[in-house]
Amino acid sequence: MSPALTPPTPLQTLAAVVKGYLPRTLQPRGWILAALAVVPVLLALGLQAVVMHFEGTSASFGLQLFHQVTVRLVLPILALVAAPGGIREDLEQRTLPLLLVRPAAVWAYPMAKGLPWYAWGAFWLVLSTLGLPALGADAAGLGRLALALALAFWAQLAVATALGLFFKRGILWGALWFFAWDPLVRIFPGNLQRFTFLHYIESLAGSRGGSVTPSQILAQEQITTPFLLAALALIAIGLAAWALSGWRLHRTPIGLAGAEAEG
Repeated sequence: MSPALTPPTPLQTLAAVVKGYLPRTLQPRGWILAALAVVPVLLALGLQAVVMHFEGTSASFGLQLFHQVTVRLVLPILALVAAPGGIREDLEQRTLPLLLVRPAAVWAYPMAKGLPWYAWGAFWLVLSTLGLPALGADAAGLGRLALALALAFWAQLAVATALGLFFKRGILWGALWFFAWDPLVRIFPGNLQRFTFLHYIESLAGSRGGSVTPSQILAQEQITTPFLLAALALIAIGLAAWALSGWRLHRTPIGLAGAEAEG
């Protein structure tokens, strides 16, 4: 009698899926992510070389590019583009039952399939910050900017993945969260600001994307979360979102796939 097969541990499942799925990041979706991350900085460097050579570079231009373009536009777009390349892809291609029938920790699949996209996107986001000192940003604060992007991408990718599993139009809900809710941080009172990604990104970066003046209608004084707590908050948000994704997938009936499994 042959010995019974032992189901892999969650860690083994995670490692195996990440290893097998990593090459997928080199497909067109992966290079789109890379371009989205670095092109704005490259364009700014080119603009500086051609136009600003005669006028000089503002000392705040690098930070403005970081907050107004990379944080507000590039970062959420990367999360919304990368999220469908993970477990959501199995829903759309109706290959989800093939995953659910395997003797493995089903709840680990969303995070396992998202980690390669996170590593790939975070690499290019961090790389893009290397050009900011040439645009006037303080090189001493480069580490804070890079860490803010890496942790925010971790949290936003996890949230976008969870929304894609819970809602049929999850990417739309993610876009509303990132582009409609988050910018309201300027008018949110006190502790309500902590329910936005921008608050934690700015707390980690040590700078803000825009100043708030008393003349602005509905403007609120912006609070700051201590550096370590802001980092832990983004990590915790990501872990919670991955856990919710795993719980949702674990409760998905094996016989359902595609639109029937979207809920």
